[in-house]
Amino acid sequence: MNMNTKKILSILAVGVLFFTACTKKLEQTDPNNLPTDKALSTDANVKKVLAGGYDAMSSGNLYGGNVQLFADLLGANAEILWVGTFNTYREIFNKNMLTTNPNVTGVWVSGYNAINIANNVLTALTVVNAADQNRVKGEALAIRGVMHFEMLRLFAKDFRDGSPATNPGIPIMLLPTPTTEQITYPARSTVDQVYTQIITDLVEAENLVPAKNGVYFNKATVAGMLSRVYLQMGRYADARDAANRGIASATANGFGLLSDFFSIFNSGVNTPEDLFAMQVSDQDGANNLHLFYSIPEFGARDGDIEILDDHLNLYELDDQRFIFYLGLGAPRTAKHFDIYKNVKVMRLAELYLTRGEANFRLGTSVGATALADINRIRTRAGMTALAALTLDQIYLERHLELAFEGFFIHDIRRFGKTVDGKTTVDGKAINDPRIVFPVPQREINVNKNLVQNQGY
Repeated sequence: MNMNTKKILSILAVGVLFFTACTKKLEQTDPNNLPTDKALSTDANVKKVLAGGYDAMSSGNLYGGNVQLFADLLGANAEILWVGTFNTYREIFNKNMLTTNPNVTGVWVSGYNAINIANNVLTALTVVNAADQNRVKGEALAIRGVMHFEMLRLFAKDFRDGSPATNPGIPIMLLPTPTTEQITYPARSTVDQVYTQIITDLVEAENLVPAKNGVYFNKATVAGMLSRVYLQMGRYADARDAANRGIASATANGFGLLSDFFSIFNSGVNTPEDLFAMQVSDQDGANNLHLFYSIPEFGARDGDIEILDDHLNLYELDDQRFIFYLGLGAPRTAKHFDIYKNVKVMRLAELYLTRGEANFRLGTSVGATALADINRIRTRAGMTALAALTLDQIYLERHLELAFEGFFIHDIRRFGKTVDGKTTVDGKAINDPRIVFPVPQREINVNKNLVQNQGY
């Protein structure tokens, strides 16, 4: 994934100089102020803008680590401890955020930047080569859909917390804002309306993207994203079917679980298990999971996050997912210890866990039995297969498999409890309004149509 395209209106960096026999002045085009109609005027340019959408998602504020990290900090539940000196991250860990928190603002601004880039691509499909139009459209829709989803999960109540038909979600943005003169001031749509739009985008995207697409969105990835959305909503049949489609497409096209759990992580290239990952190198890309979970010995900060006994004690003795090391006097996860490595966004293991959970809840066996899917994950981790299942066991397997990858708070909200059965998280009720991000104050100041979240 080439994520070097940084600015949507800087796609054409060509300044043409005209010299005439001392009768005309030098004329030079400023590449930072190229009109949108020129930046999106050719097939090549639109594809560069699309690459810029992926680059925008790789921001440290988004899939470059903070979206995942914030879900972990919000759902810490005495399993991890923030000991870093950055007070703005500590606010998130303590569920005591200010409306001016720059990290919260960063998610909002960066998310809508990625959405805006996707919307620009969607307005310019007619100049894309006919053979590539479906793929380009599908990828842009996927970017737009998943960015709305990630922001909704942080800035709004969970789908089953109160009424999604009346709870405020986030503004839905379906048109680009190419110039400051075209800025709009949208109100917040309801949670239900935003989910409807997310599903509309992702369903169409799944039909348009190819089964193989390098490190970009493919059918398995988009189906997996749909399964995440449906699972968060409690639409288990849809989550099961989307996960099943994703597994079928992935396994038919070279993806698969790795036999060694440790080898999945700290990789500079995608592994066969990675359905989607942000590409990081020493030249480009952010990995805030490494930055804050790791230690200076491996190129990170000063060990901002420690792993506590309440988490370590959850593992069975033979569980190969117990990948931790002692650094700076405290346990650390080894999932993110090395610098300049890709950031995992979706692994195939997640789809097996989703299909297994959904089948169990529904009493069905689409694709495989729930027991077979959960045991597939357990035995890969070196543990003995279970003879029978409970929902709590499924929750625990999911919790351990996907730990420190951005699932803590979202699964706590879905299950209505923590993995150890508590109905509070770090002393706050699971539906406490302070676990939801505030709408950034700068957005409230400029857009009087926005309403602030409860508790702020």
